[in-house]
Amino acid sequence: MTANLLGYEEVADFIAALDPTKLLELKPSKTVQLRVEELISTKKENGLSAENQYELDRYLALEHLVALAKARARVYLKR
Repeated sequence: MTANLLGYEEVADFIAALDPTKLLELKPSKTVQLRVEELISTKKENGLSAENQYELDRYLALEHLVALAKARARVYLKR
């Protein structure tokens, strides 16, 4: 496992342990959902500028981190 992925795992575990129940309720706002959909649509149709690709990459990295944390939260709640 690369150090980058290990970092995600450690942060996800830390976040999940704080309040697993509340974490599982976390969802992006409608504004964020629409922005990500817009970026993905634009990428498929015309491609993205470097700035917009960076923005999309950050959203996707955050989504990955939250998904890992939610998986950990489910484990904490089963204990």
